[in-house]
Amino acid sequence: MKNIAVLVLAAGKSSRMKSIKQLLKINNKTLLEITLETAKKVNSKNIFCVLGANADKIKKETNIKDIHFIFNRNFESGLSSSIVTGIYHLKKLHANFDGVLILLADQPDVNTVYLNKVISVFNENTTKIIASNYNDNSGVPAIFPQKYFDELLLLKGDKGAKEFLQAHSSEIVKLNTEHAFKDLDTQEEYQSYLKSI
Repeated sequence: MKNIAVLVLAAGKSSRMKSIKQLLKINNKTLLEITLETAKKVNSKNIFCVLGANADKIKKETNIKDIHFIFNRNFESGLSSSIVTGIYHLKKLHANFDGVLILLADQPDVNTVYLNKVISVFNENTTKIIASNYNDNSGVPAIFPQKYFDELLLLKGDKGAKEFLQAHSSEIVKLNTEHAFKDLDTQEEYQSYLKSI
């Protein structure tokens, strides 16, 4: 079993949601708590969560133990800055992680069965990026082997890992999801999701 860190990205301002997205409730748990709980079920020790906008409030209202919170002071500059902040922190720990599993805090349908599959494929393909397949586009959840950490530190902008994955398409094992994991970005999407469950 490889030594994997889980990096949950939760630093955004949620401007399209017009409220603090990370704290929206689904069945009495916040979106962030749902993601962190799922992460803990597949990796009980090394869960890192990048916060930015509303960090203190989110931290105070998140009741999941043993999470390492990291503050991204550049959160205004987009998703990539959270990946950079997280990877920089992991490198500083000198914990020698074999890879990092990146999750978004706003994909409540991501489940342990799927994440265990991602990890198991990585254990068999330790030099490859394991990414989720969305209509032939690669996205997160995804595991990046340690050899890509330095390159991930160079990411810029709000595309997150998207362009990075496009540039490394030949080095990716793509996993099909049962259905596309939806990001909840607007009130309409949130309300529609609540009705669907």
